[in-house]
Amino acid sequence: MSFEEICQILKSQFGDAIEETAVDSCRPYVIVSNDKWTEVATFLRNDSRMAFDFLQCISAIDLLADDKLACVYDLAAMSPLSATENMSYVRELAVRVVTDRNNPQIASVAHLWAAADWHEREAYDLMGIDFPGHPNLERILCPDDWVGHPLRKDYAHPLEYHGIPGTTEHELKSPRH
Repeated sequence: MSFEEICQILKSQFGDAIEETAVDSCRPYVIVSNDKWTEVATFLRNDSRMAFDFLQCISAIDLLADDKLACVYDLAAMSPLSATENMSYVRELAVRVVTDRNNPQIASVAHLWAAADWHEREAYDLMGIDFPGHPNLERILCPDDWVGHPLRKDYAHPLEYHGIPGTTEHELKSPRH
């Protein structure tokens, strides 16, 4: 099934909840309305025409100029729908869900794809995106007392942490922000 066919099915099923399709992008993707993400994700996983049974990755994006954050969900269908389809990554789809920067929330999909558990915790820890419905949303890479979210573009790196001096990749003792 082609990307265009997948987009047609999604648009017919969800209408305006499919906000944009980027067919000509180097990595084609669809943008799904945040408030409909749970419904669309469930459809993508459970509908026999879609059968996106594998979550490869969730990548958090800082859209600083737009005052937004986003997550890109890289999905794959591992099972062929017909005898003519190859077994490895039969279909792939990138789905982008955008959220407000000041109160970033995207519904958890850990109940649909087990891999989302770790990836959502990472996006929470490093970008500050809340995932309502996540079974154990807590920091996973930074210490519990870390202040802020270090992958945000406007993050001011601390000059020290518990007496450990902060440095940059150039080993500067007083990094400029």
